[in-house]
Amino acid sequence: MSSDTGTVPTRVTSSRFIGRSRELAELEAALADASAGRPSLAFIAGESGVGKTRLLQELERGALAAEARVVSGECVSLGDDELPYAPIVAALRSLTRDGDPVLDELGSATRAGLASLLPELAPSTAPPVVDRDQPAQSRVFEALLTLLDLLGRHEPVLLAIEDLHWADASTRAFLSFLARSLRSERVLLVASYRPDELHRRHPLRPLLAELERGPRARRIELTPLTRSELAEQLEDILGAAPDDGRVARMYARSEGNPLFTEELLAAGLDGRGELPPTLRDALMVRIEALPQDAQEVLRVISAGRSLDHALLAEASGLESGALREALREAAAGHVITADDEGNYGFRHALLREVVHDDLLPGEHTELHLALARALEHRMRAQGGSARLAAGIAHHYLSAGDQPAAFAAAVRAADKADEVHAHGEAATLYERALQLWSRVPDPEALAGIDHATLLSRAADAHHDKHRAEALYEAALSEIDETADRHRAADLLERLANVRWGLGAAERSLATLERGLALLPDEQDCSAERAMLLGLRAKFLMLRGRHRNAVEAARAALDAAEAAGEPAARSRALNAMGTSLMALGEVDRGAGKLREALELAVANGCLPEVRAAYINLADLLHQRGRSEEGRAVAHEGAERTAGTGGSSAWVSTVEAEIALDTGDWVFAERHLPDPGPVTGTTFVNFALRHAELALGKGDSSRARALLDEVDAAAVNIDEPQFLGVMGALRAELERRAGDLEAARAAIRRALDRIETCTDDVVRLARVAAVGVVVEADAAQRACDLGDDEERRRALMEAEFHLGRTGAAAEDGGPVEDAWLRSAEAEHARANGNADPALHETAAQAWEAVQRPYPAGLMRWRAGEAHVAAGEREAATAALERAHEIATSLGAGWLRDEIEGLAARARLILSGSDGTAVEPVAEAVAQQDPFGLTPRERQVLVLVAEGRTNREIGDSLFMAEKTASVHVSRILAKLDVRSRTEAAAVAHRLGLDGDAAAARPA
Repeated sequence: MSSDTGTVPTRVTSSRFIGRSRELAELEAALADASAGRPSLAFIAGESGVGKTRLLQELERGALAAEARVVSGECVSLGDDELPYAPIVAALRSLTRDGDPVLDELGSATRAGLASLLPELAPSTAPPVVDRDQPAQSRVFEALLTLLDLLGRHEPVLLAIEDLHWADASTRAFLSFLARSLRSERVLLVASYRPDELHRRHPLRPLLAELERGPRARRIELTPLTRSELAEQLEDILGAAPDDGRVARMYARSEGNPLFTEELLAAGLDGRGELPPTLRDALMVRIEALPQDAQEVLRVISAGRSLDHALLAEASGLESGALREALREAAAGHVITADDEGNYGFRHALLREVVHDDLLPGEHTELHLALARALEHRMRAQGGSARLAAGIAHHYLSAGDQPAAFAAAVRAADKADEVHAHGEAATLYERALQLWSRVPDPEALAGIDHATLLSRAADAHHDKHRAEALYEAALSEIDETADRHRAADLLERLANVRWGLGAAERSLATLERGLALLPDEQDCSAERAMLLGLRAKFLMLRGRHRNAVEAARAALDAAEAAGEPAARSRALNAMGTSLMALGEVDRGAGKLREALELAVANGCLPEVRAAYINLADLLHQRGRSEEGRAVAHEGAERTAGTGGSSAWVSTVEAEIALDTGDWVFAERHLPDPGPVTGTTFVNFALRHAELALGKGDSSRARALLDEVDAAAVNIDEPQFLGVMGALRAELERRAGDLEAARAAIRRALDRIETCTDDVVRLARVAAVGVVVEADAAQRACDLGDDEERRRALMEAEFHLGRTGAAAEDGGPVEDAWLRSAEAEHARANGNADPALHETAAQAWEAVQRPYPAGLMRWRAGEAHVAAGEREAATAALERAHEIATSLGAGWLRDEIEGLAARARLILSGSDGTAVEPVAEAVAQQDPFGLTPRERQVLVLVAEGRTNREIGDSLFMAEKTASVHVSRILAKLDVRSRTEAAAVAHRLGLDGDAAAARPA
C-alpha cells in the first residue's frame, strides 16, 4: 500500500509492550522483594492515556507467570460522592466469586471484619461492634491485612489499584494503614494516578506526600513516548513500518501519548488533512461511527460507569436482542470491555467522559433517574450495601430529584458509617443538610430531626472546625431545659472538639455548662458520667494531677453507676496518668492498663487510643522508655488508620524514638503537620521542630515554631507549652539572641507554673533557662559587663532552684535535668567543672537519652580545654562526636569540631581515623576559616579600630574593610565588633598583634 493512503489498521492497540522496559523492571524488582518478605508500595503517575494501565497489565501478566497472586480493583469517580472501599471490594470479589480456599483459613474475627465489605463472608455469629463514638474501622483494616498476609503465605501478592486520584476516604485511610503496618508480608501494592487531577486541595496530595517519601515506597512517573518509540507503536498496529512523514505527523499531533495515537488511527486519521483539535474530538469520531442502539447503550454506561447486564437492560429499556447486538458492536469497536464479574465499562476513562459530557440535559436526567430506580429495585430485592446506597444517592442527585436524593443521602451516610467509612458519611450527611430546606417534610423523609442530622454529621467529621459549628447548630435547636440529657451529650462532644482545637477556656466553659444541666449526684446517666470523666481528663492534661485524681474518683463512681464502659475507661485513664506523673508509677500504670483492657473489650476506640498514648508517654517520661516504646508500637499497629487520634499513637512511638536516639525512625514516622489543626498540629509540629533543631536545620525549626506560637495562643497543656518554650529558647540562644531566649523561658514558665504538677516539663524549661543564663554570664564576662553578669547569675540561680524543686517530686528524667542545670550553673559562675557535666551525661545515658548526653560531654570537653586538660578533653569530645555523628545531629557535631579545632585537638572517629574537618582545620591553624587578611583585620578590630582606621593601616578602602569585618562576624557567629573582640581575645584568635600587622 502506498504512503499516500497509508496502511489501514486492523486493531487499535499495539500487541507489543513499547517504551516502558525500565519502569517495568523497577516494578518487577519490587515484586521480587515482596516475594522475599520485603513488602513495598509503588505509585505510577502519568497523564491520561500515557500507558499506566498497560504497564500494570504487563506487570500483572509477568506476576502470574511467576506464580504470584494478582488482585486488582479500580477507584470510581461519582463527583462529590464516594463509594466506600471501592477498589478493595472489587479486588476481593474475585476471591469470593471463585471460592478461594484461603477464605476457609480466616478466623471468625477476621471474617467479621471483612463482612462489612463482603457480607457473604460474615460468620454465623458475628461479634457486635460496640464503639460509642466511632466504629472500629481498625477491625476492617486489620482483617484486610490478615487476609493479605494469609494470601502471601501461599504465594506473593500483587495488589493493583487504578485511578487512585478518585480514591474514597476509606481507601485512602487503608493505604495509610498499610504503609505503616506492612512488615514482612509478601505483598506489593501498586497504584496508578493522574497528577493533573490533583488540585491544590485534593485529599490525595498530603497522603501521597506521606506515602511516597516512605522507605518502602517508590514513585514511577510515565512520560510520553519518544519519537522512535511511537514509530514502533505505529509499526505494530499498522503491520508495516510507517514512513518518516507519517511518524512526524502523528508525533506532532499526539505528542507521544499512546492513547491519542491509537484513537487517531482508529478514527481513520494519520495526521493528514483536518485533524481533531483535541483528544476528545478524536474519541467522538469513534463513538459516532457506531449504530444508534450501541450509542444509546454507551450513554447508559457513561452514567452508570460499570453496569451488569441486568441493570443495563432495566435502565436502557432496549429489548433483549437489541441490547445484545448493541453491546457486541460497542465491544467490537474497542469502546467497552467486560470484567470478570460481567460488568460492562469503557475501555478508557476518557471515552466515558466524552460520552457523558455529550449528554443533553434531558438525557442526563432521564438516564440517572432510570439507574437510581433500577438500583433501588435491586436494593429492595437483595438488601443494601454502602456501595449500592451511595450509588442510589448519586444518581438521584444527578437526576435532580431532590426529595429522593435527600432521603437516599441519609440512608447512604448511615450505611457508610456502618462500614466505618466516616469521611464518606460526613460528605453524605453534609449533602442531606444542604437539601433539608429544599424538600417537603424532611423529618419524615429522613426519619430523624434536624438536630440529630447535625450531630451525626459532626460525629463523622475529621474537620474539627466544621464539627464544632455543627454541634453548636444542633445545640441551638434543642431546648436544654426540656431535654437536658440530650443537650449534655452534645456539650460533652463539643467540649472535646474545642479542646482539640486548642480553645481551652471555651472548652472548659462548655464542659461546666453540660454538668450544670445534670447537677443531681443521684443522676446515673451515661451523659453525666462522660462529662465527669472529661473534667478529670482536662485536669490531667493541664498538669493538675492531684486534682485530676480526685475528679477521676468521682467520675469512676458515676461511670460504674451508669454502667458506661467508655466513661469508666476515661476516668481510669485520667487517674492512672496522673498517678504516674505524681510518682506512683506502677499503681498508675495498672490503672491505665485496666482502662485499656476495658476500652478494648467494649470497642471504645477513642479510649483505646487515649490509653495507649498516655501509658506509653508516661512510661517514657518516668525513664522506662523501652517499655513505653513497645506499648506505643502495639497501639500504633492496633489503631492505625482508624481516624481520630490514631496518628497520635504513632507520634508517641516516633517521639520516644527521637528521644532515645533512633532519629531515622522518628523522621520516617512523624506525621506531616500540614493537613491538621489545633492541638494535633501543635503536637506534630513540635516533634518536627525538635528533630530539625537537633539536626541543625534552624530555619525549618523557626518556621515550625512560629506556626506553633500562632496555633497555641489558647492552649493550656504543659506537655506542649513546656516543649515550645524550651525549643524556642534553644533556637534563639543558638542565634545569639539571648534576650529572646530569656523571653521564651519566661513565657513558658508563666503559662505552666500556676498550680501545675507537671514537674518533667517544669524541669526541662527551667534547666534550659540555666543554659541560657550561662551563655549570658559568659558573654557579659567577655565584654566586661559586671551588671549584666550579676543579672545572669541571679536568673541562673533562680532557674536552678526551680529545677531542683521539680526534681524533688520527679523521677530519673527530672534528675537528669537537674544534673544538667547544676553543671551549667557552674559554667555560668565561671567555674565550669567537667565532672559535673560528666555526671549529667551519665544521668542522661541512664534514661537512654543520647542527645542531651552528647551535649553534656561536649560541655565537659569544653571545660577540660579551659583547664588545659588536653587528653581528657579529647576523650570527652570524641565520645560526644560519636553520639552526634550516629544521630545525625549536625549542629552539635559542628560545635564539637569547632571546639576541637580551636583547641588544636585531633579527634578520632569510631573507626580510629582522624575526624577530617578537625584535622584539616588544625593543620591550617585556622578553626574559623579566617583568611590571613581577615586575621589581620581581626587584630585591629580587637584593638577597637574603626573601618577607616583599618583601611588606612592595611592599605585598603574603607568599604573593603567593612566587608572583611562583616565576614569575620559571620564566621565567629557573633553580632557585634565588641563581641568579636571578646571572643577573639578569649580564644586567642587575635594572636600576636605585632606579627599579625603588615610589615
